Amino acid sequence: MSERKLSLFEGYLTFWVFLCIAGGIILGRVYPGLAKFLDGLAIYVNDTPVISIPIAICLFLMMYPIMVKIDFAKVVKASKSGKPVILTLIVNWAIKPFTMYAIAYIFLGVIFKHFIGISALDYVKMPFGLDIVVGATYGEGTVVLKDGVKMLAIPLWRSYFAGAILLGIAPCTAMVLVWGYLARGNDGLTLVMVAINSLSMLILYGPLGGFLLGVGKLPVPWQAMLLSVSIYVALPLVAGHFSRRLIIEKRGEKWFKEKFLHFLTPITMSALLLTLVLLFSFKGDVIIANPLTIIWIAIPLFIQTNLIFWIGYGLARTLKLSYEDAAPASMIGASNHFEVAIATASMLFGLGSGAALATVVGVLIEVPVMLMLVKICIKTKHWFTSAA
Repeated sequence: MSERKLSLFEGYLTFWVFLCIAGGIILGRVYPGLAKFLDGLAIYVNDTPVISIPIAICLFLMMYPIMVKIDFAKVVKASKSGKPVILTLIVNWAIKPFTMYAIAYIFLGVIFKHFIGISALDYVKMPFGLDIVVGATYGEGTVVLKDGVKMLAIPLWRSYFAGAILLGIAPCTAMVLVWGYLARGNDGLTLVMVAINSLSMLILYGPLGGFLLGVGKLPVPWQAMLLSVSIYVALPLVAGHFSRRLIIEKRGEKWFKEKFLHFLTPITMSALLLTLVLLFSFKGDVIIANPLTIIWIAIPLFIQTNLIFWIGYGLARTLKLSYEDAAPASMIGASNHFEVAIATASMLFGLGSGAALATVVGVLIEVPVMLMLVKICIKTKHWFTSAA
């Protein structure tokens, strides 16, 4: 059997992110007003920037190519693979969000709180749908005027905590196709689970995210979560579904896969990298002042990824799944949909927020950690039976 490999972009994703960190910090130093100007080109409600137009375009270009790959007709096949699909849904929505909350709180709110800065503040966007006077408190934040715009001043560690929550409740629907392929899993089942996860996000991501952020004393109005899910999940999902059908009807499936998807790849990469550069142009001062910030955020994310993988992998073995089903079923929970997390954090809290930075750290560790888990799957293949 031929060796399965990552593409150039996927294989060096960690390197590209480090390059974006450096590029963003340099951009923020040389042209400090550029990223702020672009983020300021926004749709305002009650003098509050709700949707940054340039960032919304970049994030749509990140999400659409993922959604257009999904063939929702395959969802009907889920009934033939009941156990792995049910396992994935339980791990993703009943276990993973709450372990992420607990792990992030223990590390960011207790163990690393002193290193992050007990009194350090982050200035995030005012919650959409609320008009609160300056000086009032909201959750753990205080409404302040910053550069003439009402912002919410919150403890910095809670901003990182919010980003970790948003990342932890976003099940992967893109890169898991790569991880399942590399682990020689059931590609058909992986596609089915990707489709189901995309649909489940429409229903569960907003309510669950709103609940956990509220418990974490960073309440987000339902209007804000609904708007975020609508723009960054529903819109590209609907656009992807109908454009896929139209293109295949007009040009055929072969042209769609070999030409159209190939054309989208550099657009997706460019949009992701541009978003990261802009994000780090905001956070350059924070990183320079505390260069270990990324490590403080990465540690709980690393622990969470490994924990969820072993929970899913162990349950798959208990349920006596074949290896071809067990590998993707466990990795789809361990991997995160960082595009949705970045989009949601940017919209709810702002591109320059600590929450957005925390979601990007998820991108940073995604490839090395998941490649490690792929190798573990291959080496432990003998724990499971093989599909006929």
